[in-house]
Amino acid sequence: MTLLLLLLIPLAAIFLIMLRCPAKPVAVWGAAANFVYSIVMMGGYDTTGSAGSKIIDGYQFVIKYPWLDLPGLPLISFHLGLDGINAPLVFLCTTVTLAAVSLTPATIKRAPEFFIYVLLMSLGALGAFLSLDLFFFFIFHEFALIPTFLLIGIWGTQNRQFASMQLTLYLTLGSLVLLGGILALVLWSGANTFDIVDIQKQLANTALSETDQFAIWPLLLVGFGILISLFPFHTWAPGGYACAPPAAAMMHAGVLKKFGIYGILRVAMPCLDPSGAAWAYWEPWLWVLLLGNVLFVGYTTVAQKELPLMLGFSSVMHMGYMFLGIATFDLIGLTGVVMLMVAHGLSAALLFAIAGEIQQRTGENRMDQLGGLAKRMPFLATAFVLGSLASVGMPGLANFAGEIMIFFGAFNRINFGAYEAGQAVPLMIVVILAIWGIVISAIYSLRSISKVFFGDLPERYAEVRDLETFQERAPYILLMAVLLLLGFVPSIITSNAHQSLSLMLGGGS
Repeated sequence: MTLLLLLLIPLAAIFLIMLRCPAKPVAVWGAAANFVYSIVMMGGYDTTGSAGSKIIDGYQFVIKYPWLDLPGLPLISFHLGLDGINAPLVFLCTTVTLAAVSLTPATIKRAPEFFIYVLLMSLGALGAFLSLDLFFFFIFHEFALIPTFLLIGIWGTQNRQFASMQLTLYLTLGSLVLLGGILALVLWSGANTFDIVDIQKQLANTALSETDQFAIWPLLLVGFGILISLFPFHTWAPGGYACAPPAAAMMHAGVLKKFGIYGILRVAMPCLDPSGAAWAYWEPWLWVLLLGNVLFVGYTTVAQKELPLMLGFSSVMHMGYMFLGIATFDLIGLTGVVMLMVAHGLSAALLFAIAGEIQQRTGENRMDQLGGLAKRMPFLATAFVLGSLASVGMPGLANFAGEIMIFFGAFNRINFGAYEAGQAVPLMIVVILAIWGIVISAIYSLRSISKVFFGDLPERYAEVRDLETFQERAPYILLMAVLLLLGFVPSIITSNAHQSLSLMLGGGS
């Protein structure tokens, strides 16, 4: 087995579409092949090495060869590897990609271009998650952003030009700040390479000075934070998702936005000392910002009147929980972050897909102008309720496992570490306020369910139809099934993630 196939399959599908093969069938079959192969790779990942698997520095299926090796320039390598942290994200990407291309109608305007751009987003996201070299890690992510801008700008709904430009400016700014942090890390580490593993080995022997860490931490935090829509750099996300075509919203909100959290786990935490003075200085700022996501954005979500905008703000709000997990520096909390990245990606993709169907079938997205649609759309109503309950953190669905581990991790730190640093009371207040965010999310989720699907059915929607065939329902069934599966058996993700995080952060296996 080779990780290259995960990149070559969507690339082959793109070339076939460019050769004028039927766009949607090629995209669906290519996405389905990658989905199946990601399950094979995830199932074949063996943390013990007992099955003859070769594990190198904690990674399996490693591919590495020099890409640019010149005197005076840090070595750039094409380095791919799979572990318990990125394997679930690869699975998330292939799952959402399959759902996104499957539910997009073959008759969409400029269909070949549309499906090519969605596959390019998937290819870029997979490359970013799999890359163990900071150069390709950054380049693959930037590569995935280009089709995002085009999908919103060409196929978006009202205000698409403004939303596309705003998204472009914000994410370009975030990428530039992030690039500064990456270059500083590479040059000041002394490793003379962009390779993440080699940089970590170098810093394990000779850590960066506190002065260097004081400079790099905010660059990585703000750079990754803008890409994740960390408060107050979040305003690009809700409007962009609200006017994006469903497939683009599913791919970016569900998959690509997780790059920032993944980058903090993969790059910032192993390379910079989480117990050092630099992090002790910046950590309270992170507490304030993540509460901005949970509380300020949460209450803003309650005030929304349009369904896509409500979902966009909701997606931003839930990034606060992931940052809380980062701030715990506890293996349980960090494992919860990996779990919640996957769970949120699935539930956000499901809800954005349903919102797109409702708007396409009714011509309306204002919740006050909808109502009673469960009488005409029982399947979509069921799917929306399940996705909303997952977003709230209902037990039995995947989001619950991620959120509860994050809160356990926070309380672990309060009990066993923060008292000595004199931070227990502020951290406890942060955790309590973050828990209140669950109540906020329940309010806007139940409100949207009530307004859109229950009550009196307006006469103008008397003939609106539900998803009737299995082919139409299959993408939604896929997302719901995975949410339920991971809700009942979270160890599919958490066992390997916990072990890889422990190894990466120096806690042993």
